[in-house]
Amino acid sequence: MKTSPKVYPALPVVIIDDDPYSLQVCQLHLQRRGITNLICCQKGEEALDVLASQQVSLIILDLHMPDMSGEEVLETVSKTYPGLPVIISTAVDDVDTAVRCIKAGAVDYVIKPISPDRIVAIVQRTFEFQELRQETALLKERVLDNTLKHPEAFTDIVTNNPQMLAIFRYVESIATTSQSVLIAGETGVGKELIAQAIHQLSGRKGNIVAVNVAGLDDTTFSDTLFGHKRGAFTGAERARDGLIEKAMNGTLFLDEIGDLLPTSQVKLLRLLQEHEYYPLGADVPRTTNARIIVATNSNLLAKQEAGQFRSDLYYRLLLHHIDIPALRERKDDIPLLLEHFLQQAAVELEKSKPTAPEELKTLLTAYDFPGNIREFQAMIFDAVSRHESGVLSLKSLKALITTPTSPAEVMQTTPPLETVYSSLEHLPSLKEAEDQLIQEALRRTEGNRTLAAGLLGITRQTLHRRLQARQKSSM
Repeated sequence: MKTSPKVYPALPVVIIDDDPYSLQVCQLHLQRRGITNLICCQKGEEALDVLASQQVSLIILDLHMPDMSGEEVLETVSKTYPGLPVIISTAVDDVDTAVRCIKAGAVDYVIKPISPDRIVAIVQRTFEFQELRQETALLKERVLDNTLKHPEAFTDIVTNNPQMLAIFRYVESIATTSQSVLIAGETGVGKELIAQAIHQLSGRKGNIVAVNVAGLDDTTFSDTLFGHKRGAFTGAERARDGLIEKAMNGTLFLDEIGDLLPTSQVKLLRLLQEHEYYPLGADVPRTTNARIIVATNSNLLAKQEAGQFRSDLYYRLLLHHIDIPALRERKDDIPLLLEHFLQQAAVELEKSKPTAPEELKTLLTAYDFPGNIREFQAMIFDAVSRHESGVLSLKSLKALITTPTSPAEVMQTTPPLETVYSSLEHLPSLKEAEDQLIQEALRRTEGNRTLAAGLLGITRQTLHRRLQARQKSSM
């Protein structure tokens, strides 16, 4: 019995075959494709001793062996280690035998001789199926249990929002698989923080390597990720490893994936499906065990329908898909984030933490934050940097929040007033229109008259007088 010194997959694959040549051929096929954690046995009893002493991920089993046959090994494994996948690899091309083995618990039955691509594909598919079974079990557990198993992985994400907490539970359930993850969300929502949490929970010993692929042409994309051989292009005087090598045993995080060129999309698809890549100038592929996480602020479905994003890559990425809500969809987090950013800014700027006026929370809640968390953080840091003492001034914050948009932007987001008026069968009186506008402004600002007056383009004193007039007329 001999064991490969490398460590992919984490739990070894056991190959059982009494023929030394067949054993060596299978071992070489798998090693060349990056499946290097292997234990080779020539007897069934020897393999069962291995199973009794350690956990394994998969068994590749021959049927015709002396002393203890493959079917006897399969029966023992199915009873003693239920759930452990067994692939039958045999020269016995017999339907009855195949049916008997599948009923006994084998996950696949293949006839020798087996091509390298086929045996590797079967093993990889079995790995993926096992991971999906484990993930399904974890998801069921999370549905029944709303508590986080590892809250420490999410300490950099400040939230108490139910939707975000549901995302955290989903992240816990998929983190340990090797499958790719697509993280979607607007700019500034914290996609990279989610990627870091997935990596931390994955238990991978390697690093997480982040790359923003927006604007990269295909050559730069390939050179950055996959590296190059000496002489691959003018100026390539020495070979260089790509970032995928730095992510070995870890995670590769590709941001802005929606901007990837079609030629680069083909290479990414191969990386996801085959775990293979070609350095520039190389004609022999290399393998990687890095977990791939991608992120985008684009609508990939729209891009796919427009022919700008490959459909096979799009559907491959949908296996694990996380949509992070915008800040305007989780405004219950604003008070929590405000306190966090005030404290953070005070520490970094070496100032005492300012007191936030009650009006500030209303002001922030009424704002849509197109730049999301990142904009909110920058806004608070700017206000604290201008702050001197006592209560935090709202001057700089109001200037940012009430910055007038251009007429073109207004036209894009709201219908013209002429359209609104023409849709009304009966026009309201001037007094009715004024009352409705004041009521809506107060609703949007949660009753804050200063902010409501700002929305209406009048002073607070003018709004106060008109409200008093309304009260008198209603008496």
